[in-house]
Amino acid sequence: MTMTLEQVAEAMVAPGKGILAADESSGTIKRRFDSIKVENTEENRRDYREMLFRSTDAMKTAISGVILYDETIRQKAKDGTPLAKIIADTGALPGIKVDGGTKPLQFCKGEVVTEGLDGLPGRVKEYVGLGAKFAKWRAVIDIGQGIPSYTCIKANAHALARYAAICIEGGLVPIVEPEVLMDGAHDIDRCAEVTEWVLKEVYQELYYNRVVLEQTILKPNMVIAGKQSARQASRAEVAEKTVKVLKRCVPAAVPGIAFLSGGQSDEDATAHLHLMNAMGPLPWKLSFSYGRALQAAALKAWSGKAENFAAGQRAFSHRAKMNGLAAAGKWSEQKEKAVA
Repeated sequence: MTMTLEQVAEAMVAPGKGILAADESSGTIKRRFDSIKVENTEENRRDYREMLFRSTDAMKTAISGVILYDETIRQKAKDGTPLAKIIADTGALPGIKVDGGTKPLQFCKGEVVTEGLDGLPGRVKEYVGLGAKFAKWRAVIDIGQGIPSYTCIKANAHALARYAAICIEGGLVPIVEPEVLMDGAHDIDRCAEVTEWVLKEVYQELYYNRVVLEQTILKPNMVIAGKQSARQASRAEVAEKTVKVLKRCVPAAVPGIAFLSGGQSDEDATAHLHLMNAMGPLPWKLSFSYGRALQAAALKAWSGKAENFAAGQRAFSHRAKMNGLAAAGKWSEQKEKAVA
């Protein structure tokens, strides 16, 4: 039975589940592999991701979808099974990163725009053929001296909306990801101000590009102080200010919001999500689309050794289940420590 785009979007934010972002480019995953002294080869990348996707219990109970990189959606496991099929067999949906990465934005010093619209309709068609059900495109907004500029926010919001329209026309649910970075020394109020501005522009552009919101998922940053800020906000303040901004900007027609972790610690990313869900009822489902916050512990436990396969899976399953609880507003520090 073919699912409609609305059904796919709803399944992506199914209660108590979230999305595993495993779409690191070969360059990004090299940095992760360097940290555990593992060579960045295609075989090692495949083995590592196969370990995650074959964590069947976690995949079935806590993961609704997996964002893949172009190489990964084409890869087969050691036994010849396509990785996308391993994911689908657990009931999770395979997805694909389709943007071409960030490039410097002309006349906007220190700012970038995401590229990749050229040829996108053809790529979408190919990815649908490879089993993808949804797509992802990340826009990056930095906060600093005199930035972000309206030029940067407008350019990225427009590209996100064009991408979303192309995906929907081609049969993929678009994850719309405008990330306000948590690098820098800005406080939480400055992050709230910029995040609100960015989201307002993004939804304006989605409207102008005739994007049906019921067929989309939002993947935003949480409202959080910059890493170098002298005042770091409490978990409760992060949850409260994030929900406040989302209520001001995100239409109730959007089925769900799957947060990025953006450099938060594993446990902070989980706790923040839990606290927001505990504030309900909210107009949309709040879930997660974490990369590093789901994978860091598993990567370390695995360390590139076949004999650590099960240990890596246990570490991944723990984080997946903790975030699944947070997506249902049922996480606690006691549960975190009990399983650990």
